[in-house]
Amino acid sequence: MTRHTRRVGTIVLTAAAIAYLVWKVEIGTVLDVLADTDLAWFALSFSIMFVTVPVLAMRWGWLLRAHAIEERIPWLTRAYFVAYTAGQVLPTSLGGDAVRVVETTRRHAGRAAVVTGTVLLERGLGGAATVLLGAVGFLLSIGRYDISAYLWLEGVFVFGTLVLGFLFFARSARPLLRRVKPQLERVRLAGPVESFYEGIHHYRGRPRLLGDVFAVTLAVQTVRILAIWAAAKAVGIDLDPRIYYVFGPLLFLVMLVPFTLNGLAVREAFFVSFLGTVGVGANQAFAAGFLYFLVTLLMAIPGGAILLWEGLRAEARPRTEHG
Repeated sequence: MTRHTRRVGTIVLTAAAIAYLVWKVEIGTVLDVLADTDLAWFALSFSIMFVTVPVLAMRWGWLLRAHAIEERIPWLTRAYFVAYTAGQVLPTSLGGDAVRVVETTRRHAGRAAVVTGTVLLERGLGGAATVLLGAVGFLLSIGRYDISAYLWLEGVFVFGTLVLGFLFFARSARPLLRRVKPQLERVRLAGPVESFYEGIHHYRGRPRLLGDVFAVTLAVQTVRILAIWAAAKAVGIDLDPRIYYVFGPLLFLVMLVPFTLNGLAVREAFFVSFLGTVGVGANQAFAAGFLYFLVTLLMAIPGGAILLWEGLRAEARPRTEHG
């Protein structure tokens, strides 16, 4: 995808999401709903997101250690929070992943392909866990909610997960991948892509590690979906938590689409669209999406503070050294 195509896609998708929201939402009513926000539920939503970060950092550390890259959980947690900060100005959470790759590669020169592989494998396992949760959510909602219109979206993500799993871990996929090697050599990408592939394929021989990482990911995703439920409760949406195990996984997957900055408008439009199918008014649904957006903004504060503190230390150090 060219830069021009990406920019056009960003503009079109953002404009479509904003137009949908303008059509469905009354800002005055939304402000009234937000004015009555239950701060205790909002605080719970943020707390759920915050306390799970060290667990995600631990999971990433396991994958790095399999390639003899040792990092302590405090630094890995720091990298996660800095990534959240970067995610506010880069397209979706993938922008934050790129920052984690860059920062880790600076500490382990020459390991860029391996580090990238661990981050993307971590993201892929997260996607697989999310798809599984979505499937469970659909089963739990049968007979209670009519959300069959979203089955196609779940199906797309299931299919994509299976294809990626086959390409990276199945030995029978190697002949197919060799066919694209000449094209990659023409643009001088064969070496980096091969190193990246081998970095991920390396885990094929570590099924227990993959199982442990997947289990932790599934547990974290299960808990984090409750952050969406709590944000909705904060604006008076009283739905069975089970519906969020359909909605949450789909939201997480939609937010991976690298178009708008931090999911601007797309997140809120998805809240309005999905919750509307289960009887929630557009204004309340938009307010819930906005509160969840505020949670992501608050998650960026620790990383911003870390960068500011490190910047101040870097400026002070030369002065100290030179008297």
